[in-house]
Amino acid sequence: MWFLIISAIIFSIYSIFMPKKLTPIEIFSTIFFAMTLQDNVDIYLDGKYNLYGYFTKGIQWRTLIAIIGIYPAITIIFLNYYPFQRKWRNKVVYILVWSGFAVLYEYIAVKSGYFYHNGWTYLYSAFSYPVLFCILVIVLKIVQKLVRESL
Repeated sequence: MWFLIISAIIFSIYSIFMPKKLTPIEIFSTIFFAMTLQDNVDIYLDGKYNLYGYFTKGIQWRTLIAIIGIYPAITIIFLNYYPFQRKWRNKVVYILVWSGFAVLYEYIAVKSGYFYHNGWTYLYSAFSYPVLFCILVIVLKIVQKLVRESL
């Protein structure tokens, strides 16, 4: 539990005080998209298929620490530093580094007891995270396009 609380505090504080390249509407939109996607994926992979979960099987209030304290902060940090103006190789490396970090974080979360696997493997995560990070980039580009068109 302490790993979850400490990492939520660190990620949240950093995401609040880092120099922002994103506008408030980009931050708001991408955070809520990421949280909605995460909730929907968890409904099926955790709730229906019981492949993984937080703490123990079932719904617990303390799960909100991860959902509110970690996912929004990581979304903003990842997108804020995404190399939009760089070559595609830089973008691929950036996504792969973040995916590696996410798998490592998941490993520590499992070892600390705030997350568990029940049929899920780190290999599934290694393939899922790059897709999820690409989706976040696409959603941010859509939000930016919508904002430009509304001006």
